[in-house]
Amino acid sequence: MRYLSTRGHADRKQFCEILLEGLAPDGGLYLPESYPQLDDLALTRLREIWQSQGYAALAFEILSLYIDDIPAADLRALCLKTYTSEVFGTKEIVPLKPLQTAGQKQPDLYLEALSNGPTLAFKDMAMQLLGNLFEYELARRGEELNILGATSGDTGSAAEYAMRGKKGVRVFMTSPHGRMSPFQQAQMFSLLDENIHNIALDGVFDDCQDIVKAVSNDLAFKRHYKIGTVNSINWARLLAQVVYYFAGYFQASQANSQKVSFTVPSGNFGNVCAGHVARMMGLPIDRLVVATNENDVLDEFFRTGIYRVRTTANTLETSSPSMDISKASNFERFVFDLLERDAVKTKAIFGEDLSRTGFFDLSTDARFPKAAGFYGFESGRSTHADRLKTIQQVFAQYGVMIDTHTADGVKVALAYRNPAVPMVVLETALPIKFASTIVEALGRQPDRPAQFEGIELLPKRVQVMKADVDLIKAFISQHCD
Repeated sequence: MRYLSTRGHADRKQFCEILLEGLAPDGGLYLPESYPQLDDLALTRLREIWQSQGYAALAFEILSLYIDDIPAADLRALCLKTYTSEVFGTKEIVPLKPLQTAGQKQPDLYLEALSNGPTLAFKDMAMQLLGNLFEYELARRGEELNILGATSGDTGSAAEYAMRGKKGVRVFMTSPHGRMSPFQQAQMFSLLDENIHNIALDGVFDDCQDIVKAVSNDLAFKRHYKIGTVNSINWARLLAQVVYYFAGYFQASQANSQKVSFTVPSGNFGNVCAGHVARMMGLPIDRLVVATNENDVLDEFFRTGIYRVRTTANTLETSSPSMDISKASNFERFVFDLLERDAVKTKAIFGEDLSRTGFFDLSTDARFPKAAGFYGFESGRSTHADRLKTIQQVFAQYGVMIDTHTADGVKVALAYRNPAVPMVVLETALPIKFASTIVEALGRQPDRPAQFEGIELLPKRVQVMKADVDLIKAFISQHCD
């Protein structure tokens, strides 16, 4: 399997090369030259493996389709090491929770529980594997890696918990100062491990993400300091997320002839892009529904064909803060496919138009209708009032407490509900991470896992800085030289 850049760079690379690299040299994102295709027989085999051997075995089978430069025995061992009930709290790893009322014969609405990992967010599903992959490959090469990341809330803690103590790895994680929930801040800033560095930037998430891209595009600096990424611009992380679409589908269906839809709360488009990859492989997904909050750049695109980045001042601070993103960096992968892998046009709109004008318009492109047609995408938007109402509704009807981002997903999913096609909403986090909004909605504190009691009171280590590329480079240099 070889990987190419969405912006047309001539190189074709293997998995372990792009694992440590992140962005392509031309600023593009890596994708496989083609998606492996699964016929009915192959899907049946994967269903049987899921049913008889579980999530780790399913992960190995799917990852093997994309990774041919890690020996099969080693890759299997990495999957078995990652996806255990000790780490994720349940044998199924990603069990479905039916939202079913009394008297309803068959549920058509489910939550896929992705938040049972160490940091109580879906990012653990990929990040735990990524940490093990990094450690494995760096040991093979005898090298070190300095990870530069950006987080709006959950990526940072998931990355840090996955990388803490890993040999040969340092983490430099940027976040928007004061814009995460107190619990999210405490999860990250209370880690005092020597290889973990938290940097709170004056600005919004997009400023953090822009700095990560700018540093990654400085090839001399990147190579000298061996800079890697853990954001979903890293193909390995997105690939790991593909697996739970298969696990969700096999739980929500009885036969390959059935279709299943997925609704995904989305800010940076990585989570739902993994669903796009699964669908392109042949998983029988009917609709992929993108749920946004008030920062509705993605919803606007799927409704109008216009992708319009918001300014820092216009990026709203909401009660689903991990989705307070106005520039979805992973969106480039889907647009590349939508444009029939036209790297020249992809480079023009993402590398030039966005930086110059802040938007691009595909509304008149004959290929735009394929977003909903051939690719199955729909979208919707949720507000704070919607969030409160949905949290109340789900708790009252089903006795299930959901977090604010999952509430965005459920609200939008209900608009596309079809009794003939099961709808799976991807859970993004446990409610405790956004306790103040849960209290506002339900008048009670959400349950707190015992290991996080008093986390907000722990000593914290964080560097507050201006959102300046040169300052970040200097900070990295200081801690690496």
